[in-house]
Amino acid sequence: MQKKIANNFFFLLLFLITVAFFGLLGSFLLGVFWAAVLAIVFDPLYKKVLSRFPKKSALASGITLVGILLIVIIPLGLISLALVVEALEISEKIQSDELRPQEQIGQIIGQVKSSWLFSYLEKFGLDINSIQTKVTEWASNSSQIIAKKILGFGQGVLGILMQFTITLYVLFFFFRDGKELVEQMIYVLPIGDNKERQLIKRFQSVARATVKGSILIALVQGVLGGILFALLGVEGAVIWGALMIVAALLPVGALLVWGPIAAVLFLQGHYTEAIILVIVGALFIGLIDNLLRPRLVGNDTKMPDWLILLSTLGGLSWFGLSGFVLGPIIAAMFITCWQMMGDEFGEKPVEEMRGQ
Repeated sequence: MQKKIANNFFFLLLFLITVAFFGLLGSFLLGVFWAAVLAIVFDPLYKKVLSRFPKKSALASGITLVGILLIVIIPLGLISLALVVEALEISEKIQSDELRPQEQIGQIIGQVKSSWLFSYLEKFGLDINSIQTKVTEWASNSSQIIAKKILGFGQGVLGILMQFTITLYVLFFFFRDGKELVEQMIYVLPIGDNKERQLIKRFQSVARATVKGSILIALVQGVLGGILFALLGVEGAVIWGALMIVAALLPVGALLVWGPIAAVLFLQGHYTEAIILVIVGALFIGLIDNLLRPRLVGNDTKMPDWLILLSTLGGLSWFGLSGFVLGPIIAAMFITCWQMMGDEFGEKPVEEMRGQ
């Protein structure tokens, strides 16, 4: 009885101190998470460097970290800086009334009224004037909200830099001590070494597939889209290209960005540009997603496309941009845990029972 009380007290203490620990580090958990994901993705690179410098894991970790900075992080940082600069310029134009999205939308709808599309829409009982009023109000309110969000993002750069610094700092130790940390985790968790190794392996495979596959596809589509927008003379090509990168992280694809832009170009009378955008978007940009996503993401995650879509959307709504990785990981861990539950406690199939 006394031993049972002591055990219960210990588990309660363990629970409370664990909650306190994660609460203490709560602001930095996303940085630690991304350090773990980057350590998984670039582990082959670290091992290759370590083979050149055996018994010098700290040196190999440092060299790998510098390589990641030069190859990945600095180029992404420069692109992000260009995006922020252009976004701030647009924000200043909106606040100074130099740029009025509601007027541009009004002009587009006015062009619709003077085209064959107006009479076609009237057959379905659509009131263009009412639609124009609502869309104009929405554009006016949305532009102000977006401007405030952009300024808020600029003011939160210090927090982003802090998370970024924490990620790099923790990443160094994950490279150097990652194997020992994994073994310690397996040692302390009480669910069985085989299950723990299976869960860790599942986490690694989904994280690697999601990051390498989704980010590669998104970057290719976004860069191609940004170049295409610039060649077609679309204003804000850098921002639209960046939005395509974000949209391409979803299985829905970059159509969410280039589709409406093509429609606006068409309504404005730029028929050649609209047709070029549709052809390139459907045949090239869309084809990249259809060809690469099943091979780079679907095969390694071993999840159906609909579950990848829903878990990605749910992850984005819960965790922000990091959710495109966290969402599929949570879904994959959910499936794996329930498969373990079935293997451990579920009834055996009838065919298997007959064979015994």
